[in-house]
Amino acid sequence: MILVTGGAGFIGSNFVIHAIKYGRHKIINLDKLTYAGNLETLRSISGHENYLFVHGDIGDEKLVSSLLEKHRPYAIINFAAESHVDRSIHGPRDFIQTNIVGTFNLLESVRGYYQSLDTHEKMQFRFLHVSTDEVYGTLEKNDPPFSESNPYEPNSPYAASKAASDHLVRAWHHTYGIPVLTTNCSNNYGPYQFPEKLIPLIIHNALNHKPLPIYGDGLQVRDWLYVEDHCEAIETVLLNGKIGETYNIGGNNEKTNLFVVETICQILDRLMPRQDQKSYAELITFVKDRLGHDRRYAINAKKISLELGWKPKETFETGIEKTIRWYLENSVWVNSILSGSYREWVAKQYGH
Repeated sequence: MILVTGGAGFIGSNFVIHAIKYGRHKIINLDKLTYAGNLETLRSISGHENYLFVHGDIGDEKLVSSLLEKHRPYAIINFAAESHVDRSIHGPRDFIQTNIVGTFNLLESVRGYYQSLDTHEKMQFRFLHVSTDEVYGTLEKNDPPFSESNPYEPNSPYAASKAASDHLVRAWHHTYGIPVLTTNCSNNYGPYQFPEKLIPLIIHNALNHKPLPIYGDGLQVRDWLYVEDHCEAIETVLLNGKIGETYNIGGNNEKTNLFVVETICQILDRLMPRQDQKSYAELITFVKDRLGHDRRYAINAKKISLELGWKPKETFETGIEKTIRWYLENSVWVNSILSGSYREWVAKQYGH
């Protein structure tokens, strides 16, 4: 039994589906169902005997403690987080509340539960905290990729809140002995991603013949990680990682935002040509850069590869084609979450 927090979000839901699909775990999914949480994503497993959904907040110590006491999970995987940089710039309070205060409350519930375990149960128990490469700050063009020894230098409210949560997890390990594991991943993409993030936003806008917004000059670099690869990496760390250690998870796919958008356009030109026979690339629109926009992220994933034997299966080329085909085949899912409030937010963020 694993308690997964934030399992209705993008990465969390993919992990839950992955775990149930391969039958290796029973899952309790605790999710607050904020704007990016979507139970429609989990419809295929909603009635599965090894799956239970609980609507709730990681900051609710009474609820979390009762779930731990009742179900006695051997592991907790914490995906729960506010996770979009742009939203953190417009409204940082929710990020502080969920990512810092929420993680603190969750850790306190876990501390009480862990102390109640017998010696054998304590040896088995793990708390895996899922974090981001953005805690490390930004890289220059010729800087080496982020390794686990890089200092934390967060530059956005989101990154700062995640950095703080990482530090709390580390402190609860060293002070209270909680057996923790931390993962810091690069940019994820794939099925079920909320369409405020770059790749699903571009796919959706292109198919609806809307402008394809790119910040600044579009030359910001990110390391792109296919979400299924990330899920397998998390499971690998949970089962085989060394207690107290951090593992960076990356896709070995550094690409500029402009390259990503142009690639999506090229694939859509082939898979879903426009009626006027023009390229989707003609819809590319450069917009004002966002505040404090980090220029480059890149992950050195040698540690998890050498110590635990994990490597990503997908290249960017194979992963992006899978992703686009998924969105083309699942337009009902996309349309079901495009509420009026989401459209208002996109207009505010990127201009009309």
